Amino acid sequence: MAETVVLDSEALNALAHPKERGVHGLRARAVLKVAYETGALVRVPAVVLAEVCRSPRQDAAVNQLLNSGAIVVADVTREIAQAAGHLLARLKLSSAHAVDAFVVATAGRYESAVIATGDASDLRRLVGSRRNIRILEL
Repeated sequence: MAETVVLDSEALNALAHPKERGVHGLRARAVLKVAYETGALVRVPAVVLAEVCRSPRQDAAVNQLLNSGAIVVADVTREIAQAAGHLLARLKLSSAHAVDAFVVATAGRYESAVIATGDASDLRRLVGSRRNIRILEL
């Protein structure tokens, strides 16, 4: 089974606005290219869109990327929401870390997942000792 790549807000922003994101944009494009070449699934949790989508003008690049079919928006299920809440509770984190917790909970659904991120330290803390999730810093 192919690995799944889960994008956080920085990774999605870097893909949608590569020129503005500099080296993160280049690295994010490389991740997407390798994912495509290896047949990996690429997912972005729906809650990430709340952090990234801020205006119709900015949203256009995100929508174009999502409409291409290369990245699929992962719906938030009850199980994912509860898993995210449990992560926050276990680590005694506030809801300020909720989107990161949703990213990790989404990745946890898959047999093998890589989280592409610009925020590796927070995500590593949330991933903890899970062996099925790796962090790839942009």
